[in-house]
Amino acid sequence: MSALKPLADRVLIEPIPAEEKTASGIIIPDAAKEKPLRGTVIAVGDGKKDEPLTVKEGDTVLFGQYSGTEIKIEGKTFLIMKEADIYGVFQA
Repeated sequence: MSALKPLADRVLIEPIPAEEKTASGIIIPDAAKEKPLRGTVIAVGDGKKDEPLTVKEGDTVLFGQYSGTEIKIEGKTFLIMKEADIYGVFQA
């Protein structure tokens, strides 16, 4: 996925798909699914002068429901957003 390198403080994220079933086994229809709020960082920019990025490729992050711009690359959906739109990084 090295075809796109974000600029400055932008990050390319592959959203983690929404759950298909509830914990009790009820299938959630497409119309009722919420937009994913988690994703995996695919590529990062170089940061701004005197402000290096804190996320790195491979991190699983939490972001706002309406954050970023949705783009399609090679048939896959990705989000590109500023690092400031990321709320946190999940710890392993």
